Amino acid sequence: MTAAIASSAAPSAATTPVGARSPDRLVAAWIFTLAGMVALMVIVGGATRLTDSGLSITEWAPILGALPPMSEEAWALAFERYKAIPEYELVNWGMSLEAFKAIYWWEWGHRQLGRAIGLAVLLPLIFFAARGHLTRALGVRLAAVFVLVVLQGALGWWMVSSGLVERIDVSQYRLAAHLGLALVLFGYLVWLGLDLVGVRRQVRHRLAPFAMALVAGVYLQMILGAFVAGLRAGRTFNTWPLMDGELIPSSYFSGAPRFGDLFETMAATQFNHRLGAYAVIVAVAAFFLAARRTSLERPAAAMLGIALAQAALGIVTVLNATPVGLGLAHQAGALALFAATIVAAYGCVGEISTAKGSSSSG
Repeated sequence: MTAAIASSAAPSAATTPVGARSPDRLVAAWIFTLAGMVALMVIVGGATRLTDSGLSITEWAPILGALPPMSEEAWALAFERYKAIPEYELVNWGMSLEAFKAIYWWEWGHRQLGRAIGLAVLLPLIFFAARGHLTRALGVRLAAVFVLVVLQGALGWWMVSSGLVERIDVSQYRLAAHLGLALVLFGYLVWLGLDLVGVRRQVRHRLAPFAMALVAGVYLQMILGAFVAGLRAGRTFNTWPLMDGELIPSSYFSGAPRFGDLFETMAATQFNHRLGAYAVIVAVAAFFLAARRTSLERPAAAMLGIALAQAALGIVTVLNATPVGLGLAHQAGALALFAATIVAAYGCVGEISTAKGSSSSG
């Protein structure tokens, strides 16, 4: 996904390659592959949420947990552990072992993909460093990527642990934090990849602040979506443009208005996410108009197209009460839009170059 749109990041003004060395295409391909793996991880995480699978594994075993139950006795033990948590007692009472296995595989696959990402960062990092393919600065940045992956795994368990006692779901706040760090990791990898295959401007594009604001805005909108997912709010208010006949739902606050309701009622979280979507569409359209006849017109047009498609998909998803397929497609669309904003931002933000060539503000 990111590699396909990377070519549109290059401005038409005179530019110079990044860094003292020629970009290593193999390293860039590796970094974009990592970004794709993180995107897949986010989507699989969404599937575990939509299939109510996230609490099926009640312990954190980063090494030993790589192997699933290998015998009927092991499956029975895993099932007994699941039976001890509130979700089973209050939601899935009477669930069969076969039904448990179905949700177990989703969560196990999600965690296994996390392990695969860790190895996919660490082993090539050691190889490329040993072969001298990495500058010191790039090596440090990629080491930071590995640290982020480890932190993401720990944060994932912190999220899961919130649903094992006194709750039937994970905390929506911890879910938002888990997604937020995944998006930071994804965006950082996209930017690093662009640094190897892209070019940098000699002078910042005049739309650079606008582009960076769009990155932040789409990021925030995805975090608002995490609160919708955490409260299963997408399965309520399944009308559009009004919310069950109301412009602003009367159940926005649970009682006397308080700040916590912004993130703790289904009406509030879905309304906030809808409002955020409208704001993103307006902002992206304004960016496209401002970028016309400049070097950013093509990435801006791509961004606008993705944003409109994502908005339409969001409407269809909520009208259908967020079935698994549409929910995952909506999540994938959000990742595509986030990547597109990063590509546009990369096209207009850069370091001052000492190479010969004319400068341009776009």
